[in-house]
Amino acid sequence: MVEAKQPVWPGQPYPLGATWDGEGVNFALFSEHAEQVELNIFDRNSRTGPVAIRLREHTDQVWHCYLPLARPGLLYGYRVHGPYSPSDGHRFNANKLLLDPYAKSIRGQIKWSDAHFGYRIGHAKEDLSFDRRNSAAGMPRCEVIDPAFTWGDDRPPKVPWSDTVIYELHVKGFTIRHPGVPPHLRGTYGALATQPVLEHFRRLGVTTVELLPIHSFVDDRHLVDKGLRNYWGYNTLGYFAPDTRYTAEGHMNEFRTMVRRLHSAGIEVILDVVYNHTAEGNQLGPTLSFRGIDNAAYYRLSPHDRRYYVDYTGCGNTLNMTHPRVLQLIMDSLRYWVTEMHVDGFRFDLASALARELHDVKRLGAFFDIIHQDPILSQVKLIAEPWDLGEGGYQVGNFPVGWAEWNDKYRRTLRSYWKGDDGVIADLAYRLTGSSDLYESSGRLPYASVNFVTAHDGFTLQDLVSYDEKHNAANLDDNRDGESHNVSWNCGVEGPTDDPAIQALRAQQKRNFLATLLLSQGVPMLLAGDELGRTQRGNNNTYCQDNALSWIDWESQDDQLLAFTARVLALRSAHPTFRRRRYLQGAGTHGQDVHWLTPDGTEMAEENWLDPFARCLGLLFSGNGSAEVDRYGRPLEDDEFLLMLNAHYEAIEFRLPERGAAGWEAIIDTARHLGPTAPSDAVQDRYLLEGRSLALLRGR
Repeated sequence: MVEAKQPVWPGQPYPLGATWDGEGVNFALFSEHAEQVELNIFDRNSRTGPVAIRLREHTDQVWHCYLPLARPGLLYGYRVHGPYSPSDGHRFNANKLLLDPYAKSIRGQIKWSDAHFGYRIGHAKEDLSFDRRNSAAGMPRCEVIDPAFTWGDDRPPKVPWSDTVIYELHVKGFTIRHPGVPPHLRGTYGALATQPVLEHFRRLGVTTVELLPIHSFVDDRHLVDKGLRNYWGYNTLGYFAPDTRYTAEGHMNEFRTMVRRLHSAGIEVILDVVYNHTAEGNQLGPTLSFRGIDNAAYYRLSPHDRRYYVDYTGCGNTLNMTHPRVLQLIMDSLRYWVTEMHVDGFRFDLASALARELHDVKRLGAFFDIIHQDPILSQVKLIAEPWDLGEGGYQVGNFPVGWAEWNDKYRRTLRSYWKGDDGVIADLAYRLTGSSDLYESSGRLPYASVNFVTAHDGFTLQDLVSYDEKHNAANLDDNRDGESHNVSWNCGVEGPTDDPAIQALRAQQKRNFLATLLLSQGVPMLLAGDELGRTQRGNNNTYCQDNALSWIDWESQDDQLLAFTARVLALRSAHPTFRRRRYLQGAGTHGQDVHWLTPDGTEMAEENWLDPFARCLGLLFSGNGSAEVDRYGRPLEDDEFLLMLNAHYEAIEFRLPERGAAGWEAIIDTARHLGPTAPSDAVQDRYLLEGRSLALLRGR
């Protein structure tokens, strides 16, 4: 360690982090219980040890200094002195180099060794022991950045919720094998803004890309030891720094350039964010940042024994949302990504954990109150994964006004229906029409329901119709990981088959799922690659598979399925019937906007809804009988549509509502390969709805 020879000024306690002001750099670090804080500065070109600067200024629990000679590009970390007393919740260990929680750029990856742990691994008392080894050699470095960037006339697309179509993708996996992307850009932020990728987004008709976590994250040691990686990235360590593994040249501005180009194409960018836990794990985890800076402040500790962590996430720890500085960290991070990185919204992983103030999940916890009144964050798209692993953590339908939610009940119901399960028809009606049973009573609108059939966590669409069981052997955990109850059906054979009948049935089931999803009220979310027929060979938990098992294979894409998906999305975009801003009301002052029909053409009665063997349902949408208006208050009129669904294995003859001589035309039929650009001849009285199929008819 080398003592500082450059001038050190007192600096300011705000803003937190390392801030370049054009003349020098201010450093500020919060630690409530620290006794001493040391800033370590690393020279990129020197082999000598880091320069050590003791922070002598301490204001409102923030340690700070100002270095007038420091410049952007400087690498740094912290060492924090204080008590090592796990039973009291304190795990200070100044032998460990620590990352700044507010670092805007983090260079390098962890090179794991026992030195990263604050205790002696293998010691009889484990976390009660103390490790004196220096961890610096295997630690990444924080980097001071120059925040300047030329945004030009960049503006957020501000796609209305009712028009939004979300496309969930992994930055690397989506483009690493794309033949149209320049090789040096594949797997990077920049690849998402190349012309071939933008053309795919346009052709498909998505409005909003949702990126799996790109905050700087850590590959768990136990995975690295097995030759695996934390591919999904739900192991955050830096809430302000874009992960550099998705850059071509290691610069954070590559992310900004991607956002600017996507915005120019009219496409929004939403980040999947993980504010519920960090990469430091439980009491036996490493000391990398928060634990060594102030364990008792940053984490929720057991009230019975503060050696241990409260774990609502299944990842070993839970951030302490009851502490004002932790709330500040999260809010500062969110605002930074909106104001400085121009993202358009967030999907919050395990969002119920953020609502827990003591033990219970509070519907209007402090976090949601703060978001609701924030003039910046309240105006972007906010999506909750409305559950965690704690007691009472499943909160689908219970988030506040202004929030949308991943609707897991939608996923389960659609899977169950097209699988052919009993007693699903009544629940299906709610899911098709925006899940008013979950959201309407609290004043929320159909967009509160983010509808999905597949997501990164679970089977792909191809695997949903090809496997009854998970096949996760590649994860090296004896197939114990991942969800065991997938509500899937393999159509008669487990895995790949050459049987043409089964292949045809699987293709039809995929069309059923996609058409139902895209014609339902609410906000549809597609998993990237589902429209191409992507498979993970039955693995429903590829979180650790940074390889071809997870990457999209563009060379073997299903062109017919892609065309079908694009056509249904184009139909949705063209017709307000399928993207309503208000719930369907049935009979009202403007007439009846929807009729629920049995196959014999009569209105559904109570006994029909309660029939456990009912598999067929019709929805008649009135084009001019609704009170739906556009954003300017102008009445929206549309064609009359009849949506028919049949999950029974046999064909059913559906009696059609009378329309005189004009009749109906079939514009989608998943059994006949009809797409919206290939309407049928006129249909009058009856329509043969094939087994396990969906059809959409339009009044002529």
